[in-house]
Amino acid sequence: MNRRTLPVLTILAASLMSASVLAASPGNDPAALAKIRDAAMQSDYAWERMADMTDLIGPRLSGSPGAAAAVTQVAEAMRKLGAKVTLQPVKVPHWVRGQETGELVAYSGRPDGITQRVVLTALGGSGATPAAGLTAQVVVVKGFDELKARAGEVKGRIVLFDVAFDQHQADRGLAGQAYGQASAYRRDGPRMAAEMGAVGALVRSVGGASYRLPHTGSTGLQDNARIPAAAVTAEDAMLMSRLAKRGPLSMRLVLTPKTLPDADSYNVIADLPGTDKADEIVIVSGHLDSWDLATGAHDDAAGVASAMAVLETLKKLDYRPRRTIRMIAWMNEENGTRGARGYLAAEQANAEKHIGAIESDNGAGRPFGLRTSVPANMTKLFAPLQAALQPIGAGVLRREDALSTGDLSGLERAGVPSFAPLIDTSSYFDYHHTPADTLDKVDPDHLRRHVALMAATSWFLANIEQPIGRANVPER
Repeated sequence: MNRRTLPVLTILAASLMSASVLAASPGNDPAALAKIRDAAMQSDYAWERMADMTDLIGPRLSGSPGAAAAVTQVAEAMRKLGAKVTLQPVKVPHWVRGQETGELVAYSGRPDGITQRVVLTALGGSGATPAAGLTAQVVVVKGFDELKARAGEVKGRIVLFDVAFDQHQADRGLAGQAYGQASAYRRDGPRMAAEMGAVGALVRSVGGASYRLPHTGSTGLQDNARIPAAAVTAEDAMLMSRLAKRGPLSMRLVLTPKTLPDADSYNVIADLPGTDKADEIVIVSGHLDSWDLATGAHDDAAGVASAMAVLETLKKLDYRPRRTIRMIAWMNEENGTRGARGYLAAEQANAEKHIGAIESDNGAGRPFGLRTSVPANMTKLFAPLQAALQPIGAGVLRREDALSTGDLSGLERAGVPSFAPLIDTSSYFDYHHTPADTLDKVDPDHLRRHVALMAATSWFLANIEQPIGRANVPER
């Protein structure tokens, strides 16, 4: 062979390799976005992974055997796809639910020998009663202002915050706002009651569909004042309010949870490496942990399974993104966000290389489009993505100054634009943090639409040519 032909052959080979990469990575061509959308709509991969997580493992509270099993399950599934899997260590809270009973033992007009059972469940971080329980008079308040006005009545008593979840708001697309208003009493109420000398705190369950279901969740209780705290059903909260109007009301409460030493756990990270911009990252994610009352199908097995299915969809099409698409199954969103904080600490110096981050953590209701915190003048760049999603009714783009999603809020404050499915959440809080959050509550067609939305968005962000700008979260 003539030596002078070698450079020509080398150039030709490089050109062929480049053409191969371009053929496998069609960028944000409308046809490519449509193929991603359609492939996701024809697959049940996310449903199968969600069924594995909920039916085979069940509840996955941080520090539990279920959470550990979920880490292994998701990591193995991602390795099977050929993704580069990393288990990122994180120390997580380890709170264990014990016995939990409530009984109304004294009230005006009570017939001899009659007591009434209260349906309740301990709130995350609750302290414990003595093993035999405690009996105390109940002070019912309708808000923080009333609590402060009646501060002199609180010491030595159980405080009940009877504040209803506003289902009218939820039915009109404002479920997040309704949840935020009511969950403030779950988060701050027990702590405030403890500071006033209460021996226990009860909170009306935060959610809709009042079928005598207790909704658990986190509190802001501190170690130095960790009083017993529980959520009571809406029906029982209303009953107690009515009885308190008749005269003094007393309750026997038994809660025996334990706060154990922090446990070892992991974020599951699975990378689909990029081609020419592999050092730039697009996150697609959900959180792996759930509360311990049920299998956490909506919250958030659906989000994790949808994020996993993004990688499966692209691998099936043999589409190779320019930027790395990083699937993260976050650990400990529910009662500490330790996984998110651990990731942020490890990647703080690399935040500029994170182009965008997607998280699905509002259930698996029908998606109508995207919420995002990109700068206002950048929303026009997403018109091709919106067009690709319009055939499945998911072409809406709603910009907000900050999404403040649980696991992405730190990255968002560091400038990484957040994205989340814009979902019908009108019935989400019927099941949220209850024993009813099970696989049968999820619509498979809605889940496929989630995957289509998240896969198309991940691909679009991984291949867009123009900078989309940085999040600029307002100071609180």
